[in-house]
Amino acid sequence: MKLVFNKNVLLDGINIVSKAIPSRTTMDILECILIDADTNEIKLTGNDMELGIETKVEGTIEERGKIALDARLFYEIVRKLPDGGSPVAIHTDEKFRTTITCESSVFHIQGRDGEEFSYLPYIERDHYISLTQFSLKEAIRQTIFSIAPNDSNKMMRGELMEVTDDILKIVSLDGHRISIRNLKLKDHYEDQKVIVPGKTLSEISKILSGDNDREILIFFSKNHILFEFDNTIVVSRLIEGNYFRIDHMISHDYTTRVRVNKRNFSDTIDRAMTLIRDSDRKPLILNVQENTINMKVNSTIGSMNEDVSADKTGNDIMIAFNPKFLMEALRVIDDEEVDIYMTTPKSPCFIRDDKESYIYLILPVNFIASDV
Repeated sequence: MKLVFNKNVLLDGINIVSKAIPSRTTMDILECILIDADTNEIKLTGNDMELGIETKVEGTIEERGKIALDARLFYEIVRKLPDGGSPVAIHTDEKFRTTITCESSVFHIQGRDGEEFSYLPYIERDHYISLTQFSLKEAIRQTIFSIAPNDSNKMMRGELMEVTDDILKIVSLDGHRISIRNLKLKDHYEDQKVIVPGKTLSEISKILSGDNDREILIFFSKNHILFEFDNTIVVSRLIEGNYFRIDHMISHDYTTRVRVNKRNFSDTIDRAMTLIRDSDRKPLILNVQENTINMKVNSTIGSMNEDVSADKTGNDIMIAFNPKFLMEALRVIDDEEVDIYMTTPKSPCFIRDDKESYIYLILPVNFIASDV
């Protein structure tokens, strides 16, 4: 095999598929990137058997073939090649010995037979949806923070993707909060409901351009999901099982509604967090009265007391939260003002817009007299 690339184009392709290379594995071949130039196009593939990524890379095929190269070594070599714009040539012999050349730099490394590499599973392309890369990237950003990646409950390590007619709902939760995004699709689709590993969505969000003019197709099968965009496909195993009954957790009843400037509210929370250490587990107490939210924290480091103007309807209420959970939800909301709905000091609060394009449920925490 003999191929010629532009360095930056090749490096971009390596970066994309490297996101599917496992950090630890008992199968050495999974630590490799497959370069497949058996046809008239060049494809790079990474596959850890749970997540697989394949991308097409522009280049010149002088001799066809395929080779598997150690991903980390391949990346480091290409990254450190000269930047003068000279082409990168990759040549392999019948014993998979590989030579990588750029200007006067010449590397010799040992490759492996590409036939040993595990190809991505074949996915039927019958059931799918289409949306913009921007929409999916934003929806992931606005929900991924509330998964529980290390939880023993596998459902909490993934996100629900549910298609109902022309709405895509994306849900994540970690036992303390729930994040929901509802996306309006351009067309009407067959209903689908799958649980996608959080790792898959996190890696996809890093690859997506975020361009509002570029589409991404999502294909569903019984055990896998496939994302196709630009020159890349991402295939992931699904998490098996039934997701939590989210609709039973979401309430539209409330006794207190507060509308507050998001930036002012976030800035005050940020100041309060200066005094809170993980070991303290001290809550942020919100005392909602009249048109003011009094926000107070009392920790081993010090105390803070600050008022934030708000538009309140309903009852006064004193309620406490882990400020990190409030901050992470506010950070991904783009609205200038947010509405917060509360019922009792022990009931979940909801942050949502009128159209319910986003809903954030946050459980309150207990507080004692010394916290106030």
